[in-house]
Amino acid sequence: MADNGELHVVFGTGPIGMAVMNELVQRDKRVRMVNRSGRANVHDGVEVVEGDATDKAFTQEVSAGASVVYFALNPPYNRWPELFPGLQAGVVEGAASAGAKLIAMENLYMYGPTDGRPLTENLPYAATTRKGTVRARMSQELMEAHKGGKVRVAIGRASDFFGPRVLVSAAGEQVFGRAVEGKSAQIAGDPDQPHTYTYAPDIGRGLVILGEREEALGQVWHLPSPETVTTRRFVEMIFEEIGKPARVQAAPKILLRALGLFNPSLRETIEMLYEFEEPFVVDHSKFEWAFGKHATPLKETIGDTVRWYRGKRPAGDARLAA
Repeated sequence: MADNGELHVVFGTGPIGMAVMNELVQRDKRVRMVNRSGRANVHDGVEVVEGDATDKAFTQEVSAGASVVYFALNPPYNRWPELFPGLQAGVVEGAASAGAKLIAMENLYMYGPTDGRPLTENLPYAATTRKGTVRARMSQELMEAHKGGKVRVAIGRASDFFGPRVLVSAAGEQVFGRAVEGKSAQIAGDPDQPHTYTYAPDIGRGLVILGEREEALGQVWHLPSPETVTTRRFVEMIFEEIGKPARVQAAPKILLRALGLFNPSLRETIEMLYEFEEPFVVDHSKFEWAFGKHATPLKETIGDTVRWYRGKRPAGDARLAA
């Protein structure tokens, strides 16, 4: 990989951080990945650094010389309130000290229920859930840091994501993995409600585009997603790709509550079930008008994901899944 002198620092080596890395490598950028272990299966020439993102001295050191810093960290689902804000604060300090742009990955929890209305960037933050209020506060803090001149920020938001390396998601192992194994796809909520799912490589590309474009700064952007269908149709397309009859197993809320007594991560999903019990359609037209069409068609994304699961790729292996 050529070194053009432009350093991009990616905090997080989960599916989204790795998707950002793939996109940067394709653009011949110099990339530094940051995680707690210092280990990740990355492309040749990509640096991996071990450290604690809540340590501001560390984030300043590892971000030194960066043109763009990407915040793609995600703590354990049941520990968001105590861990997430500190991670963001550390990465903000790192980007600010480097004079770098900060591109932050977010989800859509801050909006709360929308009574089936499409999700656009100008919706109010009306979340009442524990994780939704954390997301809203963190997003507001990022915009305040931008407006106050501390750091230049752009925010990219996406819906439940799927794709190569994505195991823990509403459209992860319990859907694709089980379908490939010939088992019923396990979902939550009403399978006949339309629900937008976002393809992880499209998220990576979208975040990199935000880092390239000055006009993206100071704004929130819904990242490109494939066409929206019902969850049932989404699962049917997976089984069509596999070549087997569709099998859908929807868990009722009462069962999830019972199982959540013994599983903290599952317990945390229950408060977000509203997203799957009403239409959940994400509008990314603002991004498309500004930067062009970048969403991969749903059939293609499902095909790529099924092939990855069939190959039993280890999570995080960028070389095999790129």
